[in-house]
Amino acid sequence: MRYFLLIYALVVAVIVGIAGCRGSMSRKPPIEIFPDMDRQLKLRPQQPNAFFPNGISSQPPVPGTVRRSQPIQTAAGPVLPFEDAPVNTGRLPGTTNFVELNPLAVTGALLQRGRERFGIYCAPCHGPMGDGNGVTRKLGMSVVANLHDQRIVEMPDGEIFNTITHGKNLMQGYAAQIPVEDRWAIVAYVRVLQRSWLGTLEELPGDMRTALERQP
Repeated sequence: MRYFLLIYALVVAVIVGIAGCRGSMSRKPPIEIFPDMDRQLKLRPQQPNAFFPNGISSQPPVPGTVRRSQPIQTAAGPVLPFEDAPVNTGRLPGTTNFVELNPLAVTGALLQRGRERFGIYCAPCHGPMGDGNGVTRKLGMSVVANLHDQRIVEMPDGEIFNTITHGKNLMQGYAAQIPVEDRWAIVAYVRVLQRSWLGTLEELPGDMRTALERQP
């Protein structure tokens, strides 16, 4: 045991003596335990290189590559994902004010997409009708917002988008799970649920109103 401790102390002293000189002034090159971390094999962009058959280092994207900066089609025109625009932030550019209306064109396809995404991400807590009576309420989670409350009905569309993105209170943010366009689709569908819940008979077209009035 005594010899082991002596050898151990000697090894530690040698290691400290060698590694401890790292950073001191010397004309000798530093010790590189993993030289590939400092000296990597890489291609310089826009420079000739014989590795590829066409002789250049910067290659075009592989066919079928998905662009990371694919623009989002809004009612006002295409917007890139990194722009400070209402479709990306839910706010007026350069302010903290939420936009009043959905920047996407509200179409049947958008509402159908919103209905699908709402059923996946929102209905478990808020319920299929948005009244807060989802599965989690039955499991004991009592604090779930009713999307038909007056304060939510009066919220700007941008504020609902912001809540979906970043979360609020016990609700987590869904920015990582739901793309920007799908978040706006959910906002549009929430407005449809609110309209169906709070609408009056007088607001219906004549034929639909007549059909409802005839029902017992």
